[in-house]
Amino acid sequence: MEHRQIDLVIANGENSASGFGITPKIAEELLGLGIEVLTGGNHSWIARKFWNTFPISPAAASGKFCGYQSRRWLICGGVEKGVKFAVLNLQGRVFLAPNDDPFKKADEELAKLPPDVAFILVDIHAETTSEKIAFGWYLDGRVTAVVGTHTHVATADEHVLPKGTAYITDVGMTGPHDGVIGMDRVGIIKKFLDGLPRASKWPPAIFK
Repeated sequence: MEHRQIDLVIANGENSASGFGITPKIAEELLGLGIEVLTGGNHSWIARKFWNTFPISPAAASGKFCGYQSRRWLICGGVEKGVKFAVLNLQGRVFLAPNDDPFKKADEELAKLPPDVAFILVDIHAETTSEKIAFGWYLDGRVTAVVGTHTHVATADEHVLPKGTAYITDVGMTGPHDGVIGMDRVGIIKKFLDGLPRASKWPPAIFK
């Protein structure tokens, strides 16, 4: 990171446990690699042992804070190279389990931030592009960036909104391109063909 002059690394780690959820051990490993803040999503809770340990506060001794008031939203922050930052992780409601209204929750949490927080990134973990795009416009001018996660397919609509907020509907995923959202394409195609329930497998067959 020093070589590339990267000041702050934020990563969504919800499916880092072999494609399903995240564990405390993996979270610690990711934070140990230099990631400052791990965000999550609806799959973060697959591993039962993770329920009472998330979020693992990154470098708590350096003054960073991490508060998690429900399983549907997260706010973290701290000071990096003299700049105060905050990360807000919210989950959408369309086609996902019922949860807090992310629009109202964003208002509530942003109002609590000190005025000297210079960098605010929002991870909106949602299913539909319409909800993410509306959310970006709603926060335009109030946060530094709004990035969408969850669909595992990157979008190419990155741009700066009129009031200065950077926006992208979905940042995609780290994983193989030859599967379907990181899973074995064979099983998923069969599921579309016959409609029968079938456990998704990782990695894609081409890597086996």
